[in-house]
Amino acid sequence: MFTQIARVRPLTPILDKIEQPAELKSLSADQLEQLSHELRAYLLYAAGQTGGHFGANLGVVELTLALHRVFDTPHDQLVWDVGHQAYVHKVLTGRRDQLLSIRSKGGLAAFPSRDESIYDTFGVGHSSTSISAALGMALAARQLKTKQRVVCVIGDGAMTAGMAFEALNDAVDQQADLMVVLNDNDMSISSSTGGFSKHLARLWKNGLQYDIGDDGEPELKKRPSMSYVRVCDDSNMPDNLFRALGFKYYGPFDGHDLHSLVDVFERLKDVKGPRLVHVYTRKGKGFAPAESDPIGFHAIAKLDSVAQKPSGMKFSDVFGRFLLDTAHDKRLMAVTPAMCEGSGMKAFSLEYPEQFIDVAIAEQHAVTLAGGMAVGGLKPIVAIYSTFLQRAYDQLVHDIALQKLDVTFAIDRAGLVGEDGATHAGIYDFGFMRSLPDALIMAPIDELECYDMLATAYEYPGLASVRYPRGYGRGTKIDRAAQLVPHTAETLKSFDQPDAVILGFGTLTLSALEASELLETQGVKLAVVNMRFVKPLDTDLLDQIAHLPLITIEEHAVSTGAGSAVNEYLCNQSGASILNLGIPDRIIAHGSHEEQLSDCGLDPQAIAQRVSQWLQSLNTLKRLYDGTHGGHGCASS
Repeated sequence: MFTQIARVRPLTPILDKIEQPAELKSLSADQLEQLSHELRAYLLYAAGQTGGHFGANLGVVELTLALHRVFDTPHDQLVWDVGHQAYVHKVLTGRRDQLLSIRSKGGLAAFPSRDESIYDTFGVGHSSTSISAALGMALAARQLKTKQRVVCVIGDGAMTAGMAFEALNDAVDQQADLMVVLNDNDMSISSSTGGFSKHLARLWKNGLQYDIGDDGEPELKKRPSMSYVRVCDDSNMPDNLFRALGFKYYGPFDGHDLHSLVDVFERLKDVKGPRLVHVYTRKGKGFAPAESDPIGFHAIAKLDSVAQKPSGMKFSDVFGRFLLDTAHDKRLMAVTPAMCEGSGMKAFSLEYPEQFIDVAIAEQHAVTLAGGMAVGGLKPIVAIYSTFLQRAYDQLVHDIALQKLDVTFAIDRAGLVGEDGATHAGIYDFGFMRSLPDALIMAPIDELECYDMLATAYEYPGLASVRYPRGYGRGTKIDRAAQLVPHTAETLKSFDQPDAVILGFGTLTLSALEASELLETQGVKLAVVNMRFVKPLDTDLLDQIAHLPLITIEEHAVSTGAGSAVNEYLCNQSGASILNLGIPDRIIAHGSHEEQLSDCGLDPQAIAQRVSQWLQSLNTLKRLYDGTHGGHGCASS
């Protein structure tokens, strides 16, 4: 058992010789066991150097070794769900030394990526996709008569999503040759909740397991005792869900008994039809602090990172503060799809449990559930990351917007999210939300404005959203009761005769202010406006300044973003000249948040340079057209 994260690379003589999974097949049982110990030691060291996902990877060391030992990857296709637990897989598939670059600019991606390795069969990052993807691969192999096996690994948290059950149902109907490995550790990021989690607990409590009979069929027998399995009050053993659906069900097995797992997979790899192998693992296995605090050690920071202490609050904590301050209204119901801690809701959930619902990883259900609450007279707030709200767009349209229901969305992790990369970037929500009729869409510049906007959204009798970034604000104090935000923009910097006006949406407005200061030293007068509202826009202000060169800026894709909304309004205004700044039309790779903004030309220096160049081009056009003012023109980048 490890108790500390090593600062010096541990000795790993067996691991150092493993360059591809095929080399595992020649190891003896003792060498394989030693390799599992070396892998944990190396993971602990690497995590200390790079930060990143942690507990889940320690929990799947034996499982990953067993899968790569038995199956012939990459010919046999192995699909990981979410990818939080794929570091061991990366190490064993030729990326051992590169693991020290994970989540950094130019380094390994935080999740499996098809662009990175032929062993990464399917790009992941969001949960509950593995069974669908693996089923598609299995059907392709059958159609093309390719002799290859397909295995997917899905956690019990990811199995709570409807998409996973849709795939299970179809796999049985297709009678596909597919192995689903259920990694059951009673956790997603938070603890697993709901009836499915209780069902798995009853399977453990029963003390029986379905082993593999001589004919490959499940055979019920007494399970060997395991000291670390959870306890469940209900000792009645129902027929299990997977067998009822039509899967051949095997387990539960000890997910840390390496030799038993190798034997199980060897005996099952050529069994036909849809089959599910249920293994129990411990998140953080082998590292005492992580075993005792699996939530806190889901991910860690670098050991030697010296982060400057932010002066402000996290935006997620602003949301948590708003919930606590508004809880006296018993109509308030806070709903989250398995993001209690990440969304700043922990204190509220403990103090007001009757007003808090964690639906597990079920974004679609969360949105429609909130719609039903609104019909019943409650005031639901759905706390959800921007990247995950994408998964519930039909529900947002059909179940909320079309029925004009009173639901508030607190959209966290909006914009670029640094090291987690493209799968978790929240850069499309303006686009998919502003097309919805009567929607109220706001983006705060800082903590206090976020607090006030949450109150404004809560009081709005319809679909309303506040979208805010990951991390900390600039330090504005929340030292008063919430105030409703007027439906007008706020001018932060003005000139009698500005050369141009920059319209900021969200926290990048602060970078626009810095750029304005830089440009002023060059004789360029750039006025700055905090637009605050993406929908409805402050069209009175736009009418007043339509004759001036305008620049929009947002931490959102330029295409369909807030700048596009300004363009749409001004397209019929004579003489409008507009430059849109935002996320360019390409995938933004992982790196620090600052590096990502710099890559997009959204740091203050780049903003100043781009605005200056654009104004120069406008002046050139003026001279070409005999002094005509401005000229109609738009630019996006």
